[in-house]
Amino acid sequence: MDNSVSREGPPVHRRDQFPAGVAVVIGGSGGIGSAICLALAEAGTDVVLTYRTSRAAADAVVAGVGAHGRQAHSYALSVEQAADVDQFFAQVVGVHGRIHSVINASGAHIPMVFIGDLTREEWLAVMNSDANGFFNVMHASLPHLRALGGSYVQIGTVGMHRWPARDVLSVAPKAAIDALITGIAREEGRSGVRANTVALGLINAGLALRLKGSGYDDKYFEAAVKNTALKRLGTAAEVADAVVFLASERAAYVTGQTLVLDGGFSL
Repeated sequence: MDNSVSREGPPVHRRDQFPAGVAVVIGGSGGIGSAICLALAEAGTDVVLTYRTSRAAADAVVAGVGAHGRQAHSYALSVEQAADVDQFFAQVVGVHGRIHSVINASGAHIPMVFIGDLTREEWLAVMNSDANGFFNVMHASLPHLRALGGSYVQIGTVGMHRWPARDVLSVAPKAAIDALITGIAREEGRSGVRANTVALGLINAGLALRLKGSGYDDKYFEAAVKNTALKRLGTAAEVADAVVFLASERAAYVTGQTLVLDGGFSL
């Protein structure tokens, strides 16, 4: 008599990572933002991305998303212009019906200065474009996410965990945004809205590459690698994988969290 237990049964189907609708990627034309857009398309969702000045870069991302069999649309947007942000989200909802995820991957080129050398004008300009800009994004998009649920993912910085000298203009506005992300997670969970942060160390893409030769020299990057547990820089694809996970249904019970993606730099 065969007493073995059969483990056969109906196949288990993993639910879709994303519902119908689109993911909005603020700053989706940049080095990290573009990788996020492509990863979202590969995970099965259409994408709307914004860019500030580089239409050619945005067009390349749209084409890349299309190569994955998904649709993408790009819009020029300055997030510090509140009326423009309101109009943008209204237009996206009018065209696509639903926004299920908002990813903030924008990041302007900033001067690398010590706090004591920072001018009022530099401080106000960056806080307006980054911190106030994200508030505008949140203010315009939250009513739409409340309707059917959704998620925010903020690209933050490891500078909240290990201070990087001369990088206050990156860390300070992201600290304000992190506070908003935590508040959204706590206050809007009842509406099915989640909010999380991916805190980046040095990534071999985007802003870090733009800083080479201006704010940070090769010796800085060599020292950073030496002080990183994994002894290398991160990649845009690794950032994109983390963002897609947090935005997707696979992280449906994750909110108010910070995933530190720094290769162990902050240890």
